[in-house]
Amino acid sequence: MSSKSTFTLPRPARPSWLSPKVLRTEVLAGLVVALALIPEAISFSIIAGVDPGVGLFASFTMAVVISVVGGRPAMISAATGAIALVVAPLTREHGFGYLIATVILGGLIQIALGSLGVAKLMRFVPRSVMVGFVNALAILIFLAQVPQLIDVPWAVYPLFAGGLLIMVLFPKLTRIVPAPLVSIIALTALTIGAGIAVPTVGDEGRLPSSLPVPGIPDVPFTWATLTLILPYAIAFALVGLMESLMTAKLVDDITDTHSNKTRESIGQGIANVVTGFFGGMGGCAMIGQTMINVKTSGARTRLSTFLAGTFLMILCIVFGPVVSDIPMAALVAVMVLVAFGTFDWHSVAPATLRRMPAGEISVMVITVAVVVATDNLAIGVVVGTITAMVIFARRVAHLVTVSPVPDPDGEQATYTVTGELFFASSNDLVYQFDYADDPQRVVIDLGAAHIWDASSVAALDAITTKYAARGKTVEIIGLNTPSATMHGTLSGELAGNH
Repeated sequence: MSSKSTFTLPRPARPSWLSPKVLRTEVLAGLVVALALIPEAISFSIIAGVDPGVGLFASFTMAVVISVVGGRPAMISAATGAIALVVAPLTREHGFGYLIATVILGGLIQIALGSLGVAKLMRFVPRSVMVGFVNALAILIFLAQVPQLIDVPWAVYPLFAGGLLIMVLFPKLTRIVPAPLVSIIALTALTIGAGIAVPTVGDEGRLPSSLPVPGIPDVPFTWATLTLILPYAIAFALVGLMESLMTAKLVDDITDTHSNKTRESIGQGIANVVTGFFGGMGGCAMIGQTMINVKTSGARTRLSTFLAGTFLMILCIVFGPVVSDIPMAALVAVMVLVAFGTFDWHSVAPATLRRMPAGEISVMVITVAVVVATDNLAIGVVVGTITAMVIFARRVAHLVTVSPVPDPDGEQATYTVTGELFFASSNDLVYQFDYADDPQRVVIDLGAAHIWDASSVAALDAITTKYAARGKTVEIIGLNTPSATMHGTLSGELAGNH
């Protein structure tokens, strides 16, 4: 009697989105986001000076491609206002072909920057800038909806209020179906059934009736073309990466998960290159739609991002007439609720403001003010981060102390330097010594200090020179290894000998 041994391969782990509950959440979230994307993409197309289909095609290709190659699951990338503002002057002055060439080149630059590790710079964005970024974003989302509530038929206002009411109350009954989707369907059915004449999605622009087809930019492939589009492409790449990485960090915080920022940077570039070849205006992460997807609808996987782009094209091509009848009031209500939920109300609570250092509050306010004034999240983040660094440098600069050590014999003067020596803190170092009255021998103990840059070495050289001019010698002791290496390499080499 013989026995046969059998070996069975372990079953591969089933993707989380295949579970019925997760699948339902992802599908419905993708549908809500697709509905919200349509008017946004059309309005951004108008800003960029192109046909509405160009923005819709960009939203479709960006979402579908980034769902595969991106590093942050559930984040929505599509045509955005910031990108539209960057490319609008180029499109207006030189035409559509140059826009497409810029999108492709901008995507290639993003791939290069991502490969070089630009995402690691995110660690230098302080929390106060992040809070300012989030609050400014909420304000921009809200302000973008205001024109839809001015000089409109009176029926818009009860529809808008009804939409907000549905989204606030419906989750108390069930969360199986996203409240924004229920609100959009109910208000659309009401306006069509009752024949209420209000602005609709169709009034924003004509929806495309076919899928985009690939093509090559209609521009001369010359050095002149490259020099013309390069500045726009660089701005395109930087703005797109900034918004995408900030959004990814925000979603990380909301979901308590970590995402691959380098992969996201490269993925954004790949998505933009593909979008350019399919005639789209390019894009980046959309914070408002991402908040709808992640915070409002509860999506967590790449499937919702993929379906948002897929549903967008299906809605435009197959259900275009129905989608065109969606009242703008319904979508405005969704975005206003998103703005309200995005704003960090805790950051402006009186109790929080009393505890926060004045510098942190200033950075947050400056970030918000610059973003709202320029309508550009990337500029606000850069200005806010620079402001935070200046405040930090000023604060650290005052932490350096120079203390004389008493000498009973009076034969030498000893000074103990404590703190971090860099360009801001070392400027006043020269004035902390008594050059005229000190004895012939001076010892500077840097055992409790650290030299960070050439400015500090130059300051120490200046001190030594001032003593030498009076015939006195200086000995610097206590340097740690990195400080000693920097001092030994640069000392005497910074003044310039002619």
